[in-house]
Amino acid sequence: MGRKRKGFKSIIFENREITGIAEESRSVCRTDDGIVCFVEGAVPGDVVDVLVTQKKKGFYFGAVHNLVEASPDRIKAPCKHFGICGGCKWQHFHYAGQLREKENKVLQAMLRIGKTEPQEFQPILGCGEEFFYRNKLEFTFSNKRWLEPEEMSSEGDILKEPGLGFHRAGAFDKVVDIEECMLQPDPSNAIRNFVKAFAIRMNWTFFNVRQREGFLRNLMVKTSSIGEVMVLLSFHYKDDEAIGALMEAIMTNFPEITTLVYVINEKANDTFLDLPIEIYHGPGYIVEKLGEVKYRLGPKSFFQTNTKQAVRLYDLALEFAGLQPTDHVYDLYTGLGSIALYASSRCKSIVGVENVAPAIEDARANADWNGISNATFVVGNVEDVVDTGFITKYGRPDVVITDPPRAGMHERVIDTLLQLECPKIVYISCNPSTQARDVAMLSTKYNLEKLRAVDMFPQTNHIESVALLTLKK
Repeated sequence: MGRKRKGFKSIIFENREITGIAEESRSVCRTDDGIVCFVEGAVPGDVVDVLVTQKKKGFYFGAVHNLVEASPDRIKAPCKHFGICGGCKWQHFHYAGQLREKENKVLQAMLRIGKTEPQEFQPILGCGEEFFYRNKLEFTFSNKRWLEPEEMSSEGDILKEPGLGFHRAGAFDKVVDIEECMLQPDPSNAIRNFVKAFAIRMNWTFFNVRQREGFLRNLMVKTSSIGEVMVLLSFHYKDDEAIGALMEAIMTNFPEITTLVYVINEKANDTFLDLPIEIYHGPGYIVEKLGEVKYRLGPKSFFQTNTKQAVRLYDLALEFAGLQPTDHVYDLYTGLGSIALYASSRCKSIVGVENVAPAIEDARANADWNGISNATFVVGNVEDVVDTGFITKYGRPDVVITDPPRAGMHERVIDTLLQLECPKIVYISCNPSTQARDVAMLSTKYNLEKLRAVDMFPQTNHIESVALLTLKK
């Protein structure tokens, strides 16, 4: 339930019908006077009494106070941690209903924000795996796990028990101890539970984020579709004897691990991208495969976290692109070149641009490793790099593929695309709102020919969409 704002007088709206979904896995209803209320814990089709926890200009925030009538799409969530850990907030929403609402979210964003109707709006591409679809999870050690009220002592004291799991929303210093997570396949759960039990048996300390003390900080598990497994442990300080004991125990019990690495992080935050990685076992990376292309993924590599659905997403993007053997292609916001390398066999040349230098290093290394010679990767901000000099050097593209972050494309990038007048733009987005905004700006010269939603993350509110824009004649 959402937190009640201090000094806010409670309001209950009775018998509200939930009509749709919103950001952060909230649902939507309206008051009698038409004001929007964003509700936690409801699914479309429910009739609920809503306890309002916040009022902001023009709308309310609330949570389900009483379920009056359950939606036909409401189901029992299969995960024992549902509603506590803060992840997978749509587990109580039938997957067919999730797809329906996500598809509508993409279309409505384009109609309302983009003021553009696609010539062809294709049915949403659902995920074949509703659970156990992620290839990467990160867990946090905490000296105080989150406890439900019934777990507290009779005096109301919070018992200080260590935990290994996910941060509870709104409680940065506590984690929900996870026994079984339904997001990542084996051996993820077994590894996490073993490490926690071994650490408790050895009487090692779990990190206290407030006091910045404790030995164990984070655990990351990466898996690949070809069966490789990477485990990374983050420690607050160096203790060779303890680290060696844990690493040996992990390898003894999980010989299927192909790479075991660790990092010493003495900083206040958990990020390790600027820290050296110590390799204990294996090559220091795992291998993933999309189609015929193999990717070496290190602990710091960014990659699509749903491998099987990434293949479907990329296939859709390339279907929209309709690449020909003579085509020159730009891949903007290329990351480690996953799309560029995947598409390289279908075109004459492809140039990827990305502002994260280590990602470009990964892209170049993976191109060399696969023997791909027609893919070039350039580091820099897309809005700064792609200019007339860039176009002169690399040639005018026949197709532009763009996959920007949630903020969408920089306005200067859109201006460049309008001046470039490339025949086709394939726009992959993780935020339908910013995609719609950008399509509106491009609509002076481009038609929105096709649009399709792609669900990469079942049980969450996240949704991808792919748009094909063609130059007006």
